[in-house]
Amino acid sequence: MRVAQFTFNPFAENTFVLWDETKECVIVDPGMADASEDAMLFDFIKDEGLKPVLLLNTHCHIDHILGNASTIAQYNVELWAHKNELVMIERAPSASMMWGVPYRESPLPNKFIDEGDKIKFGTTVLDILFVPGHSPGHLVFVNHAEKLVIGGDVLFNGSVGRVDLPGSNGADLVKSIQQKMYALPDDYVVYPGHGPETTIGAEKQNNMFVRPDWSGL
Repeated sequence: MRVAQFTFNPFAENTFVLWDETKECVIVDPGMADASEDAMLFDFIKDEGLKPVLLLNTHCHIDHILGNASTIAQYNVELWAHKNELVMIERAPSASMMWGVPYRESPLPNKFIDEGDKIKFGTTVLDILFVPGHSPGHLVFVNHAEKLVIGGDVLFNGSVGRVDLPGSNGADLVKSIQQKMYALPDDYVVYPGHGPETTIGAEKQNNMFVRPDWSGL
């Protein structure tokens, strides 16, 4: 499986395209804020000869769903997310006003997914972890064959997701990181929703926000 990363919108959010040798691909957290950012993503997909088959949201904070509407209009793909993220989609218009970011209204998910489900495209399988805390229905997508994690806003390179937003919970985030993220092998690469990639081992060793044996936040 191959991964392409794009950084979009005023929040510098990371959008991902995942594909394999079949050329089927999934798009994760499209954050495109305008037509020029749409074109960057769509032109890449066209140039690579990819066939989008699914749109996934790790969570539905506004910076991660700004491109949901244009992606669905372009490719007629289904949107999958956790049911607890519906409230975030409902809050997106007010978030747009608060942050001063134009918002193209996201369609609602076609399917609700959760830990234990599997996402399949081409020859690729993604497992799902339920990791609330930053957002009430946050998911991460894990490909064990390639030892990589599409992590959203849970665990960053040297940091963690915010817990001062509506629907966030610091205790839940600590539990999600310690019991789910840090349970993955140390050599798994994490592609977060903001900033550069990291590894599970590096964060267990160096991340001062959540230690493997710590109970705070």
